[in-house]
Amino acid sequence: MTEYWLGIATAAWLGFLCSISPCPLATNIAAISFVSRKVGKVGVVLSAGVLYTLGRTITYAVLGVLLVGGLSAAPEMSHLLQKYMNLLMGPLLIIVAMALLDMLKLKTSSGSGMGEAMQKKVEKAGVFGAFLLGVLFALSFCPTSAALFFGSLLPLAIKMQSGFVLPGVFGVATGLPVLLFAFLLAFSANKVGQAYNKLAKFEVWAQRITGAVFLIVGIGMTLTITLGVKLW
Repeated sequence: MTEYWLGIATAAWLGFLCSISPCPLATNIAAISFVSRKVGKVGVVLSAGVLYTLGRTITYAVLGVLLVGGLSAAPEMSHLLQKYMNLLMGPLLIIVAMALLDMLKLKTSSGSGMGEAMQKKVEKAGVFGAFLLGVLFALSFCPTSAALFFGSLLPLAIKMQSGFVLPGVFGVATGLPVLLFAFLLAFSANKVGQAYNKLAKFEVWAQRITGAVFLIVGIGMTLTITLGVKLW
């Protein structure tokens, strides 16, 4: 049970880290601009924030169920995963850490252009367009979000056989900034700028600390599990 709750906490942290990373944060800002159209209408703004987060949550949960369920359903693939997952976890963590620490120079997209295009397409959907934005932006994987979801969350979900809960928790966490800004827009619009500045500063240190931890753990797992080196 302790391992399960630790897995949920890890999924939540990975999702939150994803949400404040540059590329996903850009799409979240695009979503905030969509939500903020009705500043002054508390119910509409809050509903848009909740629906956007719900869209992201359902998308990641469905992906998790399909990927984890599909891999687990195939006996041969399931056997290979059980046999080699621990061997691969160390190298995977190192790759994710390198991405978080900017040691891998990957081409990224700001997401702003797509955000504007999607905004126009969902404009007619009213407040429910926020749900569609959540789905579309969740599927718009950039290097950081792909590394966190496929490189960290998915192996954890496969190992714990939790294709729905862990990806769902990850999805909720990715929408937290939009929920926060929706609340601020609804009740105190002048606090939005202050909150964004603090979030941007926190993102830098959160990404570095997580990257460093992943790198240390990844190197340790690679040496002891993958390569069979006895460190003590």
